[in-house]
Amino acid sequence: MPWHTRSVVSLRKDFVLLVLSEEMTVVDACKHFGISRKTGYKWIQRYEDRGVTGLVDGHRRPKRSPTSTSPVMVKEIIALRKQHPTWGAKKLHRLLVRQFGDEVVPAPKTIERVLHRAGFIRRYRKRRLALAHTPIPTPVIAARNDLWTVDFKGWWRTLDNIRCEPLTVRDAFSRFVFIARPVSLKRLDVHAVFEELFRRYGLPVAIQSDNGSPFANTRALGAFTKLSAWWASLGIVVVRSRPAHPQDNGAHERMHADLFREVERYRAVNMKAQADTLLDWVHEFNHVRPHEALGMRTPAEVYKPDEPSSRPYVAGLLYSRPGCTPVKVSRQGDINFGTWSVYASMNLAGHTVGLELQAAHVVVWLGRMLLGHFLPGEHLSVQAGIPDVSPQTAPSSVPSSSAAPVTTYGASTASTDVEFNSLW
Repeated sequence: MPWHTRSVVSLRKDFVLLVLSEEMTVVDACKHFGISRKTGYKWIQRYEDRGVTGLVDGHRRPKRSPTSTSPVMVKEIIALRKQHPTWGAKKLHRLLVRQFGDEVVPAPKTIERVLHRAGFIRRYRKRRLALAHTPIPTPVIAARNDLWTVDFKGWWRTLDNIRCEPLTVRDAFSRFVFIARPVSLKRLDVHAVFEELFRRYGLPVAIQSDNGSPFANTRALGAFTKLSAWWASLGIVVVRSRPAHPQDNGAHERMHADLFREVERYRAVNMKAQADTLLDWVHEFNHVRPHEALGMRTPAEVYKPDEPSSRPYVAGLLYSRPGCTPVKVSRQGDINFGTWSVYASMNLAGHTVGLELQAAHVVVWLGRMLLGHFLPGEHLSVQAGIPDVSPQTAPSSVPSSSAAPVTTYGASTASTDVEFNSLW
């Protein structure tokens, strides 16, 4: 015999009829059906007023909602979203507060619901991804200019079929974008851009890049290119992401995603117009767009570009590691140590390296960066890493060289590679 299910309305009807027929008291009937007396009296009253139809659940939505979003505010939200089609509820909330004040602007969650009902956003189920337990470069960033990140945005073509591939540089602490400009991959062009940025904003403590040209050459000593060797000679620490791991520079890639949605999708008619569009985008990104990671402040409010840098750039003033003897790398990429010559890298030609004696070995530094070591009379090229020997208690002097002396940058003190990496 099949099980019979009963509706809630039929149970309510049985309850009411038992009470009205005086077969049970209200107290006993409530105990029998497992409801409170307040609920029991409610259904009795509804049955007496409207019959069986009164036992059906009505709509729970209130007739009026004093806290609902006004139609005027809904129109403002939709208009602002159309003006900034890639911005989320929190950024729109920040702009609305600037315009109307915090008292009349609904919460970001309410703005999100308005955008959802209007069809501007879709909700997706988040997927959890299993992350590999691989060491990731995680620099400690406590102030502006602690770390700059650099990369080339993937190229696209303008409407007149000219290839546009912007170079982007940003400050990791404040998210301030220094530049997003179409630049060729030629080293001299990129060098000129960085000299412009150094003169305007000062020197960063470190620069992070990927392993592509012109930032890195994995076949060269220390993976240095002529560009990154110049950075290191200024006392800048060069940080590189792991090969094939763009997530190591994820915040920069996230900024590139915004650049794709807001600029690349709307290609300009020619390169000049495209450069102007990128310039406008940088201004909006830095001075208008609020960032959640910055407490809804703009990058310009955090970076404060008008304030002078604590590490100003002076052309020709290079960093020299204290305790080392400066030696200039020859045009052929060799380092001359007395009567012994050892090959380093053609990418270091013209740069000045610091030589430090450790027992019989000579350790080679470029700025704060360790290049390697060599054993005079044995090694014909600089060996990667540091020699497995204990340093001498009284460092010996390195044979004199005809290279021009290098001025120590600022008041910087000696800092070993291990000491610096302990901060990262």
